[in-house]
Amino acid sequence: MAENHVLEIRHLSKSFGKHVVLRDIDFTVDTGDVTCIIGASGSGKSTLLRCVNMLETPTTGEILYHEKDITDKGVNVPAYRSKVGMVFQSFNLFDNLTVLENCMIGQTKVLKRSKEEAKKNAMKYLEKVGMAPYINAKPKQISGGQKQRVAIARALAMEPEVLLFDEPTSALDPQMVGEVLAVMRTLAKEGITMIIVTHEMAFARDVSNHVVFMADGVIEEEGTPADIFGNPQKAKTKEFLSRFIQG
Repeated sequence: MAENHVLEIRHLSKSFGKHVVLRDIDFTVDTGDVTCIIGASGSGKSTLLRCVNMLETPTTGEILYHEKDITDKGVNVPAYRSKVGMVFQSFNLFDNLTVLENCMIGQTKVLKRSKEEAKKNAMKYLEKVGMAPYINAKPKQISGGQKQRVAIARALAMEPEVLLFDEPTSALDPQMVGEVLAVMRTLAKEGITMIIVTHEMAFARDVSNHVVFMADGVIEEEGTPADIFGNPQKAKTKEFLSRFIQG
């Protein structure tokens, strides 16, 4: 465990006009943590992740990255995002670029790597996710599961300290879900620090070391997978999980 938390979310709230989406959220992330955020649709999970990545500006509260509040004015947000990367539900690949180019562009534009270095690095991570044979394909020529694996490789190529996943399998056909989860399981075993918003309960139970259950914009309950899946304390947690736990 790191002496100081990698990320610390303190009293985070987010409103859109009069609509309060997040209320007084607190949690911490240490090196090597795999935190899964679960909860019903509309509970604020994706908004929380977008705040952590500064795609949404929190209404109140702090997001500390190595004790520095990244919500402060003057913080270099692109530089922060290169350290805290994100994989989106809808892939967000550049349709006009090849698979390889998609994995190089962030490295050359943000990290100022040479094309040669960016290509070598991109190939390493495309190989890792099983997409090296498709480097010359455009996104429209590959499946949803393959697009998401490219998106993961693109995020990894930036060599971030933390990876955020916003429901990375929810836009996929069922047969493609497994191939993306398999990549994520490998990353977890390798000790990559991750925060994952997911509806995949078996994955959350098996892979995470910290589970956060959200309901109505608040953290209703959090703990280890054994705590949350094996012995939930709150009525809302029990009700939510009863839909997923068979027998």
